[in-house]
Amino acid sequence: MKPANSNAAASAAAKDGATQEFVTVFVGETMFGLAINRVHDVFIPTGITPVPLAPPEIVGLLNLRGRVVTAICLRRRLGMPRAQTQGAGMAIGLEQAGETFGLVVDGVGEVLKLGPDTHEAVPINLDARWRNLALGVHRLDGKLLVILDVDGLLSFGAERAEASAA
Repeated sequence: MKPANSNAAASAAAKDGATQEFVTVFVGETMFGLAINRVHDVFIPTGITPVPLAPPEIVGLLNLRGRVVTAICLRRRLGMPRAQTQGAGMAIGLEQAGETFGLVVDGVGEVLKLGPDTHEAVPINLDARWRNLALGVHRLDGKLLVILDVDGLLSFGAERAEASAA
């Protein structure tokens, strides 16, 4: 379940002038940011076991230091086209509600400390598939950093349940 204050807390921090730290990840040429306080590990995903009948975003299960981790493909989660080249990629370890997830991305960048001067609300022209998963954007030297809502990324099962109930 998504905490009611996750978006409000991020927006409040951006408005009150506090700097925030983000781990940057790449899917193709697109740069995304994840709040550093949500990131537990950065690793190369290996030994992924597919899960029959799982949603397409779920790549499978893997073992991360003795824990069973659900591997989620960020590319698929955001509705982006398949990668031109098949590589191992990288994964970001995230936790939610006591469960561990590995968010599979094309690459991991650096940690950026950003203030409110570059922060903007989610643009209305942002891809509709991303709009509900974004907390805002930062404009950085000709690049756009889309800040992702980790709770939203990991709650895709709840979205499907709500859609099928409607």
